[in-house]
Amino acid sequence: MDDFGRLPPDDYQLAGQVHHRLRRAHQRASAIFIDLIGDSLLTPTQWAALATLYAEGALSQNQLGRLTYMDPATTQGVILRLVERNLVERHPDTQDRRRTSVSLTRIGQALVIDLMANAAAAHERTLEPLSEEERVQFMALLVRLM
Repeated sequence: MDDFGRLPPDDYQLAGQVHHRLRRAHQRASAIFIDLIGDSLLTPTQWAALATLYAEGALSQNQLGRLTYMDPATTQGVILRLVERNLVERHPDTQDRRRTSVSLTRIGQALVIDLMANAAAAHERTLEPLSEEERVQFMALLVRLM
């Protein structure tokens, strides 16, 4: 019995739960990314911010957070760490002085260009156990879950 007087389900197995399997898959994907990216200080979340800024150009902190699915506190922390490394810069938004705009520095842009092939290789290695058909299906299923 648990603290609320309920009996736990007899058939509950953690290893078979979606949240557990997704967490394990995420751990594996993150380890592969970190191994292959070629920059020991760059996290997958920081890479998401850099790659998004490269693709979209300057964005408000809010827009960057929405496009990369980061909460505001995480977005701010990621940006601060990237500013410290001189990979991004912040400046008042030209349209709205209350907002902060974020853009890649030249160093940040060069880093993204240099590491794009590594990020693509991490994607490929993560999906390596799957056939081509399974990869397409897996990616489509992930989109449906998001």
